[in-house]
Amino acid sequence: MPGQSEGPESLLMSVPANLVQSIRAFRVAELQEEAARLEQHFLYAHCIAGLTKQQVLGIISESFRFPKGVGKNFDGLRTTLTETMAAAGPQNGFLVVLEQLPNTQKFDKEARETLLDVFRDAADFWAEKKVPFRVFYSFE
Repeated sequence: MPGQSEGPESLLMSVPANLVQSIRAFRVAELQEEAARLEQHFLYAHCIAGLTKQQVLGIISESFRFPKGVGKNFDGLRTTLTETMAAAGPQNGFLVVLEQLPNTQKFDKEARETLLDVFRDAADFWAEKKVPFRVFYSFE
């Protein structure tokens, strides 16, 4: 049955449907299981190997199995996470994990914040459509 309930037994019952937050007490395996239970897309990227914006975007794009070229810039990623995914048909929701976002000279705090802003924009986009879009991240 599509869109299982996020009732009291849900791992995510205390987490708003559309947000970007630190992974904190959640474990990746539990989040993946919950996404499957809720019949939501689980998108995972382990980003520590990226040293530059291009590399981090490439890791995310490849990990999410996006078409080649999507990971070239923040705008392309934003469009894919919103308009392109919406055009693919009805969606039950998304649970995204960005693990070990790097802290390097070419992917610094400003770049990390810009990346998280892209995901915040996507969360807002999906909120308007009443589709859950939760993003959990961790830093290196």
